[in-house]
Amino acid sequence: MTSLNEFSLDLVVFFSPVLVVCWWVFFRNPVNWFINAKSMEQRTGFFIGKGKFWVGLYEKLSLRGWRNRFYCNYLGSKKVRETWWRKLLLLWVVGWFLGSLWIFWFMNSQAAEKRRETLASMCDERARMLQDQFNVSMNHLQALAILVSTFHHSKDPSAIDQMTFARYAERTAFERPLTSGVAYAVKVLHSEREQFEKRQGWTIKKMESQKQTPAREGDAAFEAHETSPVEEEYAPVIFAQETLSHVISLDMLSGKEDRENILRARESGKGVLTAPFRLLKSNRLGVILTYAVYKTELPSNATPVKRIEAAIGYLGGIFDVEALVDKLLHQLACKQSIVVNVYDTTDPDNPITMYGSNMTRKTIYHNSTLHFGDPVRKHDMLCSFKQKPPLPWLAITTSIGTLVIALLIGYIFHATVNRIAKVEDDYRKMMELKKRAEAADVAKSQFLATVSHEIRTPMNGVLGMLQMLMDTVLDITQQDYVRTAQASGKALVSLINEVLDQSKVEHGKLELEVVRFDLRAVLDDILSLFYGKAQEKGIELAVYVSDQVPDTLLGDSGRIRQIITNLMGNSIKFTEKGHIFVTVNLVEEVRSSLEVKTSESSSTLSGFPVADKRRSWQTFKLFSQDSLTVKQASSSSSSSSSSSSSSSSSDEITLIISVEDTGVGIPQEAQSRVFTPFMQGGPSISRIHGGTGIGLSISKRLVVNLMNGEIGFVSVPQIGSTFTFSLVLKRAHSNSSDYKSSEFQGMNALVLDERPARAKVTKYHLQRLGIHCEVATELSRIYPSITHGKSNVNMVLVEKEAWSKATDLWPLFMSKLGKSSLPEVPKLFILANPTNSAKSSSVNLMGCDATIIMKPLRASNLAVTLQRAMGNGFGDGLQNGMLPRVPVCNLLHGRQILIVDDNAVNLKVAEGALKKYGAEVKCAESGKKAIELLFKPDNKFDACFMDIQMPEMDGFEATRKIREMEKKINDQTERGEQSSGSVLQRHIPILAMTADVIHATHEECSRWGMDGYVSKPFEGEQLYREVARFFKSAAKKTQ
Repeated sequence: MTSLNEFSLDLVVFFSPVLVVCWWVFFRNPVNWFINAKSMEQRTGFFIGKGKFWVGLYEKLSLRGWRNRFYCNYLGSKKVRETWWRKLLLLWVVGWFLGSLWIFWFMNSQAAEKRRETLASMCDERARMLQDQFNVSMNHLQALAILVSTFHHSKDPSAIDQMTFARYAERTAFERPLTSGVAYAVKVLHSEREQFEKRQGWTIKKMESQKQTPAREGDAAFEAHETSPVEEEYAPVIFAQETLSHVISLDMLSGKEDRENILRARESGKGVLTAPFRLLKSNRLGVILTYAVYKTELPSNATPVKRIEAAIGYLGGIFDVEALVDKLLHQLACKQSIVVNVYDTTDPDNPITMYGSNMTRKTIYHNSTLHFGDPVRKHDMLCSFKQKPPLPWLAITTSIGTLVIALLIGYIFHATVNRIAKVEDDYRKMMELKKRAEAADVAKSQFLATVSHEIRTPMNGVLGMLQMLMDTVLDITQQDYVRTAQASGKALVSLINEVLDQSKVEHGKLELEVVRFDLRAVLDDILSLFYGKAQEKGIELAVYVSDQVPDTLLGDSGRIRQIITNLMGNSIKFTEKGHIFVTVNLVEEVRSSLEVKTSESSSTLSGFPVADKRRSWQTFKLFSQDSLTVKQASSSSSSSSSSSSSSSSSDEITLIISVEDTGVGIPQEAQSRVFTPFMQGGPSISRIHGGTGIGLSISKRLVVNLMNGEIGFVSVPQIGSTFTFSLVLKRAHSNSSDYKSSEFQGMNALVLDERPARAKVTKYHLQRLGIHCEVATELSRIYPSITHGKSNVNMVLVEKEAWSKATDLWPLFMSKLGKSSLPEVPKLFILANPTNSAKSSSVNLMGCDATIIMKPLRASNLAVTLQRAMGNGFGDGLQNGMLPRVPVCNLLHGRQILIVDDNAVNLKVAEGALKKYGAEVKCAESGKKAIELLFKPDNKFDACFMDIQMPEMDGFEATRKIREMEKKINDQTERGEQSSGSVLQRHIPILAMTADVIHATHEECSRWGMDGYVSKPFEGEQLYREVARFFKSAAKKTQ
């Protein structure tokens, strides 16, 4: 067991460093190689010159770098994996196969050695017990010899006769367990023979007969013995144990071996053994132990001659070896019995078998030496197991288990190396595919930029010239043709913009700008955009913005316009009747109305049923809190905002914008892919309704990825859809409204509409103009409100539907108002959709002088209509919802603006657009020409529009040189080296004007020193808005 423990400890000690090294090489290095390779690639990017040298030296000398090189160059190479690794794996298997064989041999040897030790212990124990019992018998024989000497030879007459000797020997046999009988022979000289024979009454007989073998004689064999021949000396047996009474009168000196024993016994004075022989009667092997009896006590150093002379008799004990050994083995019987053989090895070449059979030496055996007191005779006990040794199951299972574990480890490492190799191959393929994808992405971006530039440049000329053509005198047909051409060009530009926006969003290049804007004005513009399509389909368009939404906000108005335009564009495409309703509320308003039940279809904008818009935002995180937490948060935020209104957190507001329609809805199976790019509800959608299927995808990415908002929808087939999104914007702290002119302040209006939702929209637009408004649902309630109200009603706005239901009553109503004592009869207005209204703006309906207001209602056209009807002078100056041009012209009047573009058509378009606003425009065909014009002493430009892509010197390079020269001249002015009246004493606004909207981004333009950005194709209003920002700020500074 100790050896087995030591072997197990050796295995652990051997395997531990091997496993540690394998783990270090195969498991730690590949990961470090990938990580370190990437990290070092990034890290070395920060060093240049000598820094790279030190980093490279560190990589070469560091342990990690050595490991990486060792793995990459040797273990990780493909050659090693395919050749050396297989050889290493084969060597591993062969080595551990041989190792398992060695383990089997070692443990089998240990088991065999343990079996030998067990056999040796058992054999030695039996030899020791046999020898101890033999020694006891020898001692008793020696005592018996002394007894005979004392009571037979020392007394006269003798006190012992045959009967006494036989009885005493029989009674004391238990003290001699190994002897089968004892006898005593007396020394008789030839001269004393005759007298001895007469005294004994028998003649001395010879021990061996020539006619038959003594071993084959029976009980009467002594009668056939011959008389002993004449000898000098005789040793006849006079006393014998009863079992050996047949040997009495036999001459022991007549036997060859007995004669040798007697002679040696009297010379040595010790017990002497004979060689093994067949005993008479039993025919078993036995030996005789002979002791000499002396007439006087001799000293221990007596010579052999003296011992021979003093010898008077001989006592012999017969040992039945076979019976004694059988008895001993029976006493020591155990489960693991053994085979015992006893040999007389006096002659080592011819050993005599005393007990047992001849033993084959092929089995395990043990030899124990026996010491019977005779130094001349040598005896050995040879032992072996009866049964064959059992199979060494422990050695077999341990060796097989070790081999299996080694094979499993080899398989694990083989699988690991293959896995690592596969990961490396996949990584290389991935990197290759990544490079290809990046190259394809660069190529795609370059292609899009090129296509965009090449399409936008001529489209800028087409749309610009069409706009300039619209400013000329055209008849109705010509105006229709021009508008159709403009719509087609804008549709093409819109398609290009969607594709570019999708590409920008995918690559994370889309940027947001933060500017002040009026959300209500943006929504009015969007309504104007869809006015024509809504008129064709007879759809009612409406917008409602809560009065809690600030007038001016900070954010990217262009992207907000794009999101709402995409949503309304889809609604227009899929709605054939009913309405499209855009609502804007604060998130707090929506939270407070979450528990309100859905309104009936009769209370909707058009009377058609709509989808429950609350379900469109039910997955928003904004509404994931319980109502109690929401109320506490809203109360705490309101209290904190009132206490610290200057904090930036109180400036942020969250808007909930919904676009509701009564269209065909989205099929249930198509709702999961609504926001997937280029995916539509069915294969026939694009064929019937058109579109690319990327508008909603762009909208979602704009809302979620860039504006920190959320977007959702609810759609019921054949009922309609509602899309809702949230936006986080900031207040701009503007208290004035562009449309709240003083001429409408203090006016009162009365609205007659049976639908609360529609009446709320009308009231919203009137309040934007500063008009106080009340709503009535029945005609009978109008007259008391007008005649007996606390304030004078200046106007009555009647929904066309309510007008049609009481057509006969309106003339009587108006006649009654005319006869009343009112100081001024209210003006009558009819709110009608374009499809059910007359072309004239003022008609006599059933004898009533009423003015028709065309829907959709917008603050601009509502103000124009009211001013014309009320008789105010500014009505003629307002066209198409635009503010009067007088302040615009004054803003750009006398301003010198430089336009730089290598395209003559673009120069002509930009020049015409800016001159329309009163600016003085000069043109340059290249960047070099622009620098020359800017640095002429007589030219003092207020702004510059710079094209990006130009030959010789592009817009970026020209801007950089201009900024450098500005800085140089400004520095000289500060040092007094140049007069303050010199040119370029101030920062000239340079605005990028390009068709490459991918590379020429806002950040890129700002990085090169530009102040603004206008994408082609542009309109005059775009150029004006960009340049007006600088002039307005300059005007405020002068004030």
